[in-house]
Amino acid sequence: MSNELEGAALAAYFDHTLLKPEATFSNIVKLCAEAKQHKFATVCVNPYWVAEAAEQLQGTGVGITTVIGFPLGASSSFTKIAETRDAIANGATEIDMVLNVGALKSGRFAAVEQDVRGVADACKGRAKLKVILEVGLLTDEEKVTASVICKRAGADFVKTSTGFGPGGATVKDIALMREAVGPEMGVKASGGVRDRETVLALIEAGATRIGASASVAIVNGGKGEGY
Repeated sequence: MSNELEGAALAAYFDHTLLKPEATFSNIVKLCAEAKQHKFATVCVNPYWVAEAAEQLQGTGVGITTVIGFPLGASSSFTKIAETRDAIANGATEIDMVLNVGALKSGRFAAVEQDVRGVADACKGRAKLKVILEVGLLTDEEKVTASVICKRAGADFVKTSTGFGPGGATVKDIALMREAVGPEMGVKASGGVRDRETVLALIEAGATRIGASASVAIVNGGKGEGY
């Protein structure tokens, strides 16, 4: 694996991420410049910055990910769908929505599926949908249930964490989620991913996308801090 994933091949796994509330326009410009230089899959920014990032990255092949219902997942389906449509109109190519964790833990599985399906329908043919499970708040059984619901509802990926909740991406959780969704669906590891060794282990366990703010340090063989 280490010999196979070097340089651009490794960089292509990354959503280069900046979700801090204090991020400025100059920070977003820098993020986009780094994404262009290293050929990351996407940048991941808050909805306010989607149009700015789209302008910075036009014609580069780097996608634009944004977050919906972030970071709690407790907004209404109507709001999540409206956020999604607005983000896509502004240039988002991938949507990372937060699962309604409270509804899941209440056993309201039909409501959770409807929530995901509404956003999946808004994305259809226009953007990929990743659903953030916030695994640090879930039991293993709930992680599996949530993953299956997301697959059934039409999501393209399941994702571990927001980076703002407890815990983060682990090899165990990635393997569990991969087993639950099967080989075709995407699995994104995010939250506390800061070094190349961890990234390779997560990919080996079944991750097909990595969310990190330390992307540049990681692909350069170092260790970073942050999301």
